[in-house]
Amino acid sequence: MPTLQFKGKSVVQNHHLNVKYHELIPLPEKSLTDSVRLNDNLIIHGDNLIALKALLPTYAGKVKCIYLDPPYNKGSENWAYNDNVNSPMIREWLGKVVDREDLTRHDKWLSMMTPRLNVLRQLLSDEGTIFISCDDSEQHHLRMLMDEIFGEKSFIANLIWKSRENVDSRTKNGVSRDHEYIVVYSLQSNGKLRGGNKDMNKYANPDDDPRGPWMSDNMVGLATQEQRPNLHYDITHPQTGIIYSCPAMGWRYERKRMSELIANNEVIFPSKPEGRPRRKKFLNDLLSEFTGFSSLLSASYTSSGTRELREIFGGDEVFDFPKPSELIMQLINQATGTNDESIILDSFAGSGTTAHAVLALNQQDGGHRRFILVEMEDYADTITAERVRRVIHGVPDAKNETLREGLPGTFSYFELGQPLDIDQMLTGDYLPPYRELARYVFYTATGEEFHPEAVDEDRFFIGESAGYLVYLLYRPDRDFLKTTALNRAFADGLGPWTGKTRLVFAPMKYLDDPFCHAAHIAYAQLPYELYRTRR
Repeated sequence: MPTLQFKGKSVVQNHHLNVKYHELIPLPEKSLTDSVRLNDNLIIHGDNLIALKALLPTYAGKVKCIYLDPPYNKGSENWAYNDNVNSPMIREWLGKVVDREDLTRHDKWLSMMTPRLNVLRQLLSDEGTIFISCDDSEQHHLRMLMDEIFGEKSFIANLIWKSRENVDSRTKNGVSRDHEYIVVYSLQSNGKLRGGNKDMNKYANPDDDPRGPWMSDNMVGLATQEQRPNLHYDITHPQTGIIYSCPAMGWRYERKRMSELIANNEVIFPSKPEGRPRRKKFLNDLLSEFTGFSSLLSASYTSSGTRELREIFGGDEVFDFPKPSELIMQLINQATGTNDESIILDSFAGSGTTAHAVLALNQQDGGHRRFILVEMEDYADTITAERVRRVIHGVPDAKNETLREGLPGTFSYFELGQPLDIDQMLTGDYLPPYRELARYVFYTATGEEFHPEAVDEDRFFIGESAGYLVYLLYRPDRDFLKTTALNRAFADGLGPWTGKTRLVFAPMKYLDDPFCHAAHIAYAQLPYELYRTRR
């Protein structure tokens, strides 16, 4: 397979491994929920690479659908490379806006995308699908990069979206660029999309056939008499004796098979001999209720997204070229169907279209999908989250009835906190306060809301979730960490089992696995298993 080479590749292809895990700090005042938790719909404000890494402990392998709308690198997005990579060349790129005159703009774009795609691959479930919008600027580079990270056999399709409604006559080369691409991959070599809905209105049962509804299907063949002489013959109606002459391209079935269809009352005979007999195609014989999904998408345009967002924000132009929610709904529907537990991730969240699409699709088909949005810009609260708030509460002056009445939903808002540095914890150079580590451990282990008031440091108890009683044997003291262990005395002090697993984080343990299993204790070692708790 051909490989893609670009400046910086050697130092960014494993950069995601060096990104430190960070705390996710809940902000109840910006959330729209009674219980801020990690297993809610999420909006996260912060660098999207760091945020994706912070999501791994809770969501690795669980995301069913990823949609990305990264900067297209056309020189007009005002984006700059900001990853803190340990390379003199890349450090010179930091903070500098990439424009059309930048000869390294493609290298910078690929260097930005590579670590993010590597982490996204870890978040995607085995049955998951990733959609990435792009245009001619990077589409060819993106395909090669995706082939390297996801595998060439994981490619599903290159969808073409007609994004412009009207032709642009002001272009320099005389060509109106009316489309964008959506590159589609999965983790499976045989991955596929759900497909389009077949038109079931064509099926009826006018003759009360006991086999159920049917539709009329063509039986004319595709071969001349010279090519397939066995498919060329006349058909006789067994009751009326009417003879139907063979069409020029013959029939689709040989005589024996045609006789069986006639005997089984599966052939529809017209009343006149010049008509063409057709076959009954029964609804019950369908292998699938879906047909192929067209690679050409033209249901809505960029202008639709602009009008939609303008309506939500009372006529204000708050975001350039937002995607229409109808487009994202189509993609999510292809990846998830009506799967009630699907998680949808968008780490270039922008105006929040993906959240809008998830909520609208849930209301449309009764699903319970969840969204995770990551936005690093300052408008994460004022535009991204605010759009979701307004969509949920309802927009009183909206023309769309659904938007006017509001869409059911909640979300929890988080910001990135301090890095949790394993190396520094091991050396004692940085030991986070007890409650900060307790909050992180509880969130990542359970995904549920952390209640600081429930913490009892004397008992090392940090909270209760639906399935766990969680304990953290920790103090920000190096000597304590060197000498403290999950031992028999601590286990006995937990008291009788009340039906929930006792999840204990500790520097070490002096109990064997059979004892822990009998005592309903799950052990996670600090700091080595801080980021991969045993569920």
